[in-house]
Amino acid sequence: MEAIALATTPVSMKSVASGAASAESNGSSSPSSAASSAACDRREQILVAATKLFAEHGFADTDTQRLADELGVGKGTLYRYFPSKRELFLAATDRGMRMLVAAIDDSIAEIDDPPARIAEVVRSYLNFFADHPELCELLISERALFKDRKKPTYFEHREANRDRLRLLYRGYIDEGQIRDMPVDRILDVLGDLMYGTMFTNHFSQRQVSVEAQARDIIDVVFHGILSESGRERNPPE
Repeated sequence: MEAIALATTPVSMKSVASGAASAESNGSSSPSSAASSAACDRREQILVAATKLFAEHGFADTDTQRLADELGVGKGTLYRYFPSKRELFLAATDRGMRMLVAAIDDSIAEIDDPPARIAEVVRSYLNFFADHPELCELLISERALFKDRKKPTYFEHREANRDRLRLLYRGYIDEGQIRDMPVDRILDVLGDLMYGTMFTNHFSQRQVSVEAQARDIIDVVFHGILSESGRERNPPE
């Protein structure tokens, strides 16, 4: 991902999907691959249902027996995939972040112009959280309940591609597309702006449209708030 510096592990959801599609097209399916596919499907079903329950009831009040009942499986099936409720919760949060990364990556895949790419990242990010408020709830719960973790899931994903993004934004600077300034400052400011906006929207139930909000953010980020004379009196540091 770009402006907000979110990322997933080196093997993306896209590459997994394309690998599976390639195996199918080559007619290389086997009993073991079919079993693996079924296991992936079951794991996804569990995570989808668990995300909904965790978001609605919180971690402590989510009953794994209720989850098993909703899925029509025995409780032992859950523990074959996730040894504890904590691991299930963290896997659900990680899944949400991977979905966010995939959505943003898809949205900018056909865009080459750097400013347009950054603008689309903002728009796609806000759209995703507007469509998936349950991920906001999981991120809030994780921060409150699992303080023993060195880094919350959100920031694990945000930092995973930091080096790649430094090179990308350095390239934008070298092309003259954005102002010459420390790349980490760009990543931190944009990342923190997006993160804060997401939670403000969630807590305040803000009714402004995503398009209007994204347009306002991009206008301020790209053009600032100072007039020409204001910039002359207050030049960049």
